[in-house]
Amino acid sequence: MRYFLEACCTSAADAVTAQRAGARRIELCSRLDIGGVTPSAELIRATLFTLAEDALSTAPIPVNVLVRPRGGDFVYSEDEIQQTIDGIEMCKQLIVRDSSGMEHRVNGVVVGALKADGGIDMAAMRRLVAAARPLQVTFHRAFDECSDVESCLEDVIALGCGRLLTSGHEPDAFAGRFTLARLVRQAAGRIVILAGCGVRPHNIDAIASASSAPEFHSSTLTGW
Repeated sequence: MRYFLEACCTSAADAVTAQRAGARRIELCSRLDIGGVTPSAELIRATLFTLAEDALSTAPIPVNVLVRPRGGDFVYSEDEIQQTIDGIEMCKQLIVRDSSGMEHRVNGVVVGALKADGGIDMAAMRRLVAAARPLQVTFHRAFDECSDVESCLEDVIALGCGRLLTSGHEPDAFAGRFTLARLVRQAAGRIVILAGCGVRPHNIDAIASASSAPEFHSSTLTGW
């Protein structure tokens, strides 16, 4: 595949399809109909095992897990923050052995939290990032509901997140491709801008050309 594509998947079968199509990473979640929530431990285990078995002699592509307690907004109560921490701990503790005995683990978690005023909930996010170590951390599309993209990007960078999944504060990445370009320039290599939402085979060239985003996220496996 020409581009670095992360495939959003809700089943082990979908993940294998993505791996065979050339995707470079999986974001695993459940309930895409409500924007995605934390998948079960059973689904995570099945996905890690199935990807490993499908990869045969090569390494399977990494799996990042969405850890989100519910659909709806991204302003969370203390109980919901604790649920998210518990979900992160679950991801960290999971170890799957393939038929050859090799161990496989979750690569990273995908999280995000906002304050009621649209700012990044820095206190909550510091707890989530600390809980996730040493896993990779992606700040998800809660960013697209934040109050100010430039200042909120700086906050996400300050948290130590490795990447930011965003459509450029627009309904989809094609509409947000010029804002994505601004974010890529502002990030200046301090964080990976992962362009997502509505990324499809027919528009990824235009999004890539306008934005210079290094990675792309798609929830469809058709046509890749």
